Amino acid sequence: MKTYLLPCICLLNLACMAQSFTAPWDVSQTAKALAEQVEKLAPVLDELAPSDWEAKGAPAVYKDQVQNLRDEARYLARAARTFEKSPDRLPLALETYFRIQSVEGQVGSLMDAVRKYQTQALGDKLQATVVENSTNRDQLRQYISDLATSREQEVKVMDQEAQRCRDQVMRLPFPGPTARPQNSTVPKNPAEVKTR
Repeated sequence: MKTYLLPCICLLNLACMAQSFTAPWDVSQTAKALAEQVEKLAPVLDELAPSDWEAKGAPAVYKDQVQNLRDEARYLARAARTFEKSPDRLPLALETYFRIQSVEGQVGSLMDAVRKYQTQALGDKLQATVVENSTNRDQLRQYISDLATSREQEVKVMDQEAQRCRDQVMRLPFPGPTARPQNSTVPKNPAEVKTR
């Protein structure tokens, strides 16, 4: 009875883990929605006019920050589209997530400048556009955590299986030295070798 109980418990644990793990199809849809939302950010960023801000006393560095944000938003859209095609690849998921964080951080640092040197409405619009992606970001973060845990478990199982196979191989009897056939043409003594 005990021998059947352990496999059943293991199968139950695996079933529970499978239920909590997001399917790649769902994550692909999340990546697609994320890319589409980021692409909506581009027209809002085009409305920013940091050159005009300088006349109102803004530091010239804002021009570079706005350009960096535009570039990072394009990189994020590209990363999300790539991840959408291969949702089971952890490096792509991580790149997409880190790019989201970068865009959000840069928007956060520009928000006050947009409101102060351009318009309150444009600042609110910029913030709202970024906030709309927060659900996609949170789903991606959860998926990355689940995917990393799954991969770690897979590696652990493979390592255990390799150890089991290695133990079985080590238990096999070691074959002794093979005996030379009696009617071999190979000389037994090197001195018997004749030079030509």
